[in-house]
Amino acid sequence: MDTIDERIPVTLLTGFLGAGKTTLLNHLINDPEAGRIAVIMNEFGAAGLDHDLIEASTEETILMQSGCLCCTFRGDIAKTLGKLMARKQNGELSFDRIVIETTGIAEPAPIVHTLVVDQLMPHYYRMDGIVTVADAATGASTLETQVEAVNQLALADLIVVTKTDLVSDADLASYEAQVNTINNSAQRIYANHGKVPTGALFGLSALREDVATDDIEAWLGKAEKPQTHDHHGDDHHHHDGQHGQGHHHQEHQIRSASIEVPEPIPASVFDFWLDMLIAIKGPDLLRIKGIVHVEGMDWPFVFHGVQHIFDAPVPLKSWTGKDTTSRVVVIARNMSQDDLDASLNMLRMKPKEVETATDGMVLETVEMPF
Repeated sequence: MDTIDERIPVTLLTGFLGAGKTTLLNHLINDPEAGRIAVIMNEFGAAGLDHDLIEASTEETILMQSGCLCCTFRGDIAKTLGKLMARKQNGELSFDRIVIETTGIAEPAPIVHTLVVDQLMPHYYRMDGIVTVADAATGASTLETQVEAVNQLALADLIVVTKTDLVSDADLASYEAQVNTINNSAQRIYANHGKVPTGALFGLSALREDVATDDIEAWLGKAEKPQTHDHHGDDHHHHDGQHGQGHHHQEHQIRSASIEVPEPIPASVFDFWLDMLIAIKGPDLLRIKGIVHVEGMDWPFVFHGVQHIFDAPVPLKSWTGKDTTSRVVVIARNMSQDDLDASLNMLRMKPKEVETATDGMVLETVEMPF
């Protein structure tokens, strides 16, 4: 019998300065349907809290009438999360999930790493998703000059587009095309003056044993035309629709690609592909995620990594589908489209090809569940 994951889900809310995180958070905090959420932010005042809706407050926390709890952190996010969990276990606080708001110029990756590699965090918390707020009015120019804004989009599970009422349909379409070049696998919704359906922000990650097939497809994005084995051509060919996830962002060299492999992948082949990719391009791997069927396993697993740091892979032991297609999405920086596609095509190799390729090589193995 599968055990129930009782860890607290954590949502990372990011987005560049002025994108609308404050407005979104304010609606979330004041929404009774949001439930018992602990919102971690740098400053209380930044969220524009309605003091008429404050139930109780201390120097470090504010309890809203909606049931949401707000707290500040100035430094180590792991210590803040540790204190919250200690107070929850002592019965001082009650919350069911956490939302962490980053500063507008923050890189999301370090917080994701903390939840994965900190000694205590993975026991009590799990990453539920990365939500990036994207400003349709000024976002295009921001992406041209601010690499942090690009990285915030690249890591997103969900992109919330704001201020669409301030731009023309043509400008909105142009901006969305620009966003697609960075991350075409993320789900996308549109805020109505900062309001979004509360539930849309949660349950984004597929890293859970009870995940449904539809949730995995949403997490990995659409793949009507996945990458094919017979890849040819230069960068200008990657805009013609023959590569479902192949995109090119010239200014910051962000590219993404996906692949589908119909038959189960030998474990040695998957290990070789992942080891090689991390060894060669580790710091530039903005995100890797996928569902993989491995030869000899009765069920597939989902995996996820940011740069060289990976969450514990989750075996889908309740899997009943007969489809054995593996699907992997990679978003990388400073990697040519040809190299990225060629890397993914390693997943089609045979074990003997791997033996030949690894002869005399020493690689650091990434532990996977097989």
